[in-house]
Amino acid sequence: MHEMPLSRQELAPNPFAKGVPEVATVLIVEDDPVLRGTLAYNLTREGFRVLTAADGEAGLEQARRERGDLDLVVLDVMLPGISGFQVLRALRAETDIPILMLSARGEQQDRIDGLELGADDYVVKPFVLRELLARVRAGVRRRAIAGAQPPAVLFRGPLRIEIDRHRVLVDDEELSLRPKEYGLLTTLAFQPGKVFSRQDLLDAVWGEDVIVDERTVDVHISWLRGKLAEAGLMPTVIQTVYGAGYRFAVPDPRGANEDVIGAGRAP
Repeated sequence: MHEMPLSRQELAPNPFAKGVPEVATVLIVEDDPVLRGTLAYNLTREGFRVLTAADGEAGLEQARRERGDLDLVVLDVMLPGISGFQVLRALRAETDIPILMLSARGEQQDRIDGLELGADDYVVKPFVLRELLARVRAGVRRRAIAGAQPPAVLFRGPLRIEIDRHRVLVDDEELSLRPKEYGLLTTLAFQPGKVFSRQDLLDAVWGEDVIVDERTVDVHISWLRGKLAEAGLMPTVIQTVYGAGYRFAVPDPRGANEDVIGAGRAP
């Protein structure tokens, strides 16, 4: 069971938490009740709205339910049930919210695994509380500053779109996409589930001042689907909504039911 979050009305913003938006929301997923309570207490004092969960399933449920208001997740690696790495992988398929990993183990491979799966920061236990609070504040500030900007990388299941490097990878294999194919993919993947009409896609990718037949979108979508299928993704990643247009459906992460390296509770 997850603990009840404090309401926004119960919290007053801390005037000394400079650069942090008023009543930013942080989710703590940690099975140690003492550490969970300590972090929740101190983050609340910092002016944050705090949500907590004692296991991976509850944390994932909380994150999905609060996704629209969530500003950062503090996520323990070794959780009962599904591991923190598995929660990280599931969240990265759905959202680009900052995630700070906590681990009682400092092995380099664990840090690499977490960062490659999309973690934004990694802190090894035991840690200095002030340092962790500073990292949380920094993560929330970056989230606020980047709110009106596209993220550098989009994680959509096994699909990774590196916006700043203008490339697309599926399970670390780079796809060769034409510029318009790349534009269509990024436009759709930025807002999974949203239906884009052909005209919407023409305006976004070709430009509003360019006169192009709407069927051009269908041709490019067909080419894009073919390349995604060759990379091992199901054709339903880009769905046709008859009479309306197209939408992006997040593909299931590969190996979602497999053990992740470094996951699980230490003996």
